[in-house]
Parts: sequence; structure tokens; C-alpha cells
Amino acid sequence: MSNPDARASGTFKIADERAVVRLGFGAMRVTGPGIWGEPRDRAESIRVLRRVPELGIDFIDTADSYGPFVSEDLIAEALHPYKGILVATKGGLTRHGPGKWEPVGRPEYLRQCVLMSLRRLKLERIDLWQLHRIDPKIPREEQFAVIAEMRKEGLIRWVGLSQVSVEEITAAQKHFPVATVQNRYNLADRADEGVLDHCAKNGIGFIPWFPLASGDLAKPGGAADKVARAHGATAGQVALAWVLKRSPVMLPIPGTSKVEHLEENVAGASLELSDEEFHQLDRVAKKD
Repeated sequence: MSNPDARASGTFKIADERAVVRLGFGAMRVTGPGIWGEPRDRAESIRVLRRVPELGIDFIDTADSYGPFVSEDLIAEALHPYKGILVATKGGLTRHGPGKWEPVGRPEYLRQCVLMSLRRLKLERIDLWQLHRIDPKIPREEQFAVIAEMRKEGLIRWVGLSQVSVEEITAAQKHFPVATVQNRYNLADRADEGVLDHCAKNGIGFIPWFPLASGDLAKPGGAADKVARAHGATAGQVALAWVLKRSPVMLPIPGTSKVEHLEENVAGASLELSDEEFHQLDRVAKKD
């Protein structure tokens, strides 16, 4: 794994139109502590972002609430005009301090989210814009309707949803095609297995956040630790390899603020688990 290359993870076509390398980069952690404010080491965050395409990654996921705004600003500074990189962003969550997130789904606010992301990212159209959360205080049809309007206006090309159920995906599809779903999913957290299966059946990209987690399986002597030792890898790389093997629609986006950790994550794309290892990890994780 001396020459990490994300392209070893294969590709997936978003909306059956745009092929991206399956292993992407999540740009949440290039910001400050609590995903708030400027990063402690701004120069290192810029180095991380510029290293991303050098490692074969062409899919970056961010959000206007990361910082807020800091992640989008750094991406534009480091990578604009992007040259083949698909920068996806999200809107609909507001920030009230470090670690604090509140959904706001008023149609006029969602429109503002898109317009301001366009400005910060220096784009005329956002290829993939995702509703960060469905606001339970606003009728979801109103949220979906304004997104559909912005898609018709050409401000958005494809639409994604985050942390949703199958029923919510189906409801949204009355307004627009759902290209991606971004839900929490990893070897240790399988609550959204049904959502993943729905996405796989319908050709929807599934973007798992927190994809490297493996819980107690990563502890010394744990199942992930044993597999990692057999491959000369880390437990995080094993967890990533497992997620990639789980489904061809899987688009993991591990993030970091350090170049060394970025390269370590990308090296996991080349780790091939045997079917026996995959199923063993699956069984043990479900027992835990």
C-alpha cells in the first residue's frame, strides 16, 4: 500500500450519468474543533485538499454548515476550478456554536443555502446538492418543492438526501429523482441496512458517513483487529474495505485534517477482503 490510489475502489455513476471514483473525501474535518471556525492548521487543511485529487479522488462532499462556510471556502481556494472533481454540498442545517446543529427547512432559506454555496464554491451550478436534514417543523413537501424548482432553474443538477428513511426517499421522488442518500452507516452501525438495500435496488448512490468505525471489533484481539493484522493494515482500513465490498452503490467519504491520515485512508481502497473475512466480520458485528 505504498502508493495509495482511490481508483482501486472502482467507480459508480451518479444518476446513471456521472462516473465518480467510489472512495471520496468528506471535507467536514478541514474546519476547526467542533466543526466550528477556521482549522487550527490552515496550511495543512489546504495541503489535504490539494492532495485529494493526486490520490485519485474525484468526489468531495461538504456542506455550508461545516464551519459554517469554512469548508466550502477552503475547497474553492485549494481546488477551483476543480478540473474533473465533483464537489457535492449540503444545506438545511444551521449552526449555533461548536457541535450544535439545527435544521431549518423554510423554502426561502433552502434557496439561500444553494445561492450562497454557489457563490462560495465559485460555481454556476451545483452538480449534487443534498438536503442535510428534513426539517420536521416545515411540511416536507414544501422543502421538496423548492428543491425541485431550483433543479428546474438549473441551480442544481442532481439532488441527494441525508439521514432519511425509505418512506422519505419515496416521498421526495414525487418531486425529483433522488440521486444519492447520505446516512450514517459502518461495520458497527447497521441501523440503515434497509435504506442501503433500497438504494442498491434502485441505483441510488449511498454515501455512508462515519464509515471507518468498527466499535469493539477494532480493539486488540477483536475481529477487525485480527483481519487487519493478517493484511498488515489498520482496523480503519479494514472497516473501509468492508464497506466498499458491502455494495456497489457505496460511496464512502472518510475525512481528515491531516495528509498522512488521508493517505492511510486511501490505501484502504486497495485492501481486498476475502468473502470469508467479509462474512466473518458481518456475523461478529451483528452479534455485538
